[in-house]
Amino acid sequence: MFGSQVSAMTPAEEGLHPTKYPWEHTKIYKTFDHQALRRGFQVYREVCASCHSLKRIPFRSLVGNIMTADEAKALAEENEYDTEPNDEGEIEQRPGKLSDYLPSPYKNDEAARAANNGALPPDLSLITKARHGGVDYIFALLTGYPEEPPAGATVMEGLNFNPYFPGTGIAMARVLYDGLVEYEDKTPATTSQMAKDVVEFLNWAAEPEADNRKLMGWKVMAVTGFLFGLSVWVKRYKWSPIKTRKLVYNPPVHAARANKTAGEGGGSKTM
Repeated sequence: MFGSQVSAMTPAEEGLHPTKYPWEHTKIYKTFDHQALRRGFQVYREVCASCHSLKRIPFRSLVGNIMTADEAKALAEENEYDTEPNDEGEIEQRPGKLSDYLPSPYKNDEAARAANNGALPPDLSLITKARHGGVDYIFALLTGYPEEPPAGATVMEGLNFNPYFPGTGIAMARVLYDGLVEYEDKTPATTSQMAKDVVEFLNWAAEPEADNRKLMGWKVMAVTGFLFGLSVWVKRYKWSPIKTRKLVYNPPVHAARANKTAGEGGGSKTM
């Protein structure tokens, strides 16, 4: 208030604010749509996994949420991981297991930058928590590529215009197009549908325990509500004799008579 004047950032600097969407999984009485999670994982594997990693997600987390145990085992075995060095110090390759984490598309950050013209594709494990706007921002970003930049917009060479990205110039080109993937459940694979599904999957990846936490929260609220009602009843039961009693002072009869006699005797003397 008393300092120097500070101007708000322009949309060109911080990007457009995304629209607030009514995501079902954000409601306290709703869970993730696991069919949407399965579709979103398919979009990630076929579209996003070529550049972006999910380093914090093991194959075992997919079991019961996105696929069966047999499907997760088969998926893990498609990849090879390093074993512990043997007696000769050699490291061999072994098929993946459920305890292994999803593989990264690049060996290190330097390889990732070299393959993307110096840009480093971020890991998507916590992307919905690491970006202001969360799932709304990611959805808006994926669906916010115009056919042509608007008049007057300047985009540096090698970048793509996206009004929701800070600076409006993003290294990632548009990746979602209608019909890009073929869903197993025959859901029409429109751009918005694929963006919605992959965003829900990424939100699940950021907090796989969300459904269990909600369930535990409802259990805690149910038990707490019962104990609160019980405590109110016990309080009323214990305090009702105390709060409803009436205190009346009745002086002793002999003391009252003595005082009366003393008063009368003192009066006769005065006369």
